[in-house]
Amino acid sequence: MFNHSRSSNRSLLDKDRFSSLEDIDVTADGSPVLRIIISSVYSVVCAVGLVGNLLVFLLMKVRQGRKRSTVNFFIVNLAVTDFQFVLTLPFWAVDTALDFSWPFGDAMCRIVLSVTVMNMYASVFFLTAMSATRYWSVASGLRKQSPRVSCSVRWVSALLWVCATLATAPTAVFSTVTNVAGEKLCLLKFPDGQHWLALYHLQKILVAFVMPMFIVSLCYLLLLRFISRRVMNNNRPKRTSRVTRSVTILVLSFFLCWMPNHAITFWGVLVKLNVVYWDKTYYMVHTYVFPVTVCLAHTNSCLNPVLYCLMRREFRKMLKELFWRMSSPTTGVTGLASACCVPDLGFKSCLGCLVMDWCPVLGVSPPLLALRPVLPGNALAGCDPAQDKLL
Repeated sequence: MFNHSRSSNRSLLDKDRFSSLEDIDVTADGSPVLRIIISSVYSVVCAVGLVGNLLVFLLMKVRQGRKRSTVNFFIVNLAVTDFQFVLTLPFWAVDTALDFSWPFGDAMCRIVLSVTVMNMYASVFFLTAMSATRYWSVASGLRKQSPRVSCSVRWVSALLWVCATLATAPTAVFSTVTNVAGEKLCLLKFPDGQHWLALYHLQKILVAFVMPMFIVSLCYLLLLRFISRRVMNNNRPKRTSRVTRSVTILVLSFFLCWMPNHAITFWGVLVKLNVVYWDKTYYMVHTYVFPVTVCLAHTNSCLNPVLYCLMRREFRKMLKELFWRMSSPTTGVTGLASACCVPDLGFKSCLGCLVMDWCPVLGVSPPLLALRPVLPGNALAGCDPAQDKLL
């Protein structure tokens, strides 16, 4: 995804030493403490990302029978990309801890680097698609999704995966393990000099940041303008405030996670094109600041589940229900997943079984509760299992 090619313990004079390597991307790191910190952050991001994205899969599975939408379909694809991406972080954590010396061989270098880059593109593409879909769905006043829309969403998702794969093609072709100063580095090596590497990074900046950032910002600005106009007519300022806050957080998180890395990468492009010169400032930034920006960009993979799921009230409610059901002591026969709560009786009855839960209304503990008969059919006729309540 980023410039994962680094060598160890180089001074500023090493520029002459690596002048023959104009076709590869070489950066440096001279701080063992920084490497340990980055490796630790990678491990934490990997753990949080795995749990967060698995939780998204679980919530989407629970929600599948209740409501399907275009945004939710994109959220699932986004979770897939982020889940695949965090699986590569242990490799980069080991690589960083070993002073950026790649121990896994040429084949794994090509696979891990390609998977990392492909999921970077796919993640950004699906975030952009979600932004456009949100504006389109709100502005068009869609309430129900037609089969034709569902089919279109699948085709759009497939197209985004194809675009991400095509954008990753140079990485898959030119990634390799190369000996630099006696160390094996996993890096990109182009055959015709540093200008190809500069064009590669320029493509990444434009396709994976500038264009998506423009589209995301435009869609959310249009969304805010649309909602503001509707609220002015309906006198609902609280809704505008809530949406404005959510949109601001989403755009800022995307911008702050990616901008520092792409800014330094663009600086490197200017150096490779001889627009600016390699100097001490560039060396220090590339040595000590750039690895931190890589780490910051990696955190986006574990932030996405929080920002795009847990910020939505419906998903927070589903998560609370899930944890409540897992932690509540129950007895009885297992039945259907949905049940109707009868508050005045203090128990839940589902279609064909009865599950007794502790209820403050009854004032008794779970062992004292006994199974009650299933409610008659006419009582269940006014029950909404999806909402777990009587109508």
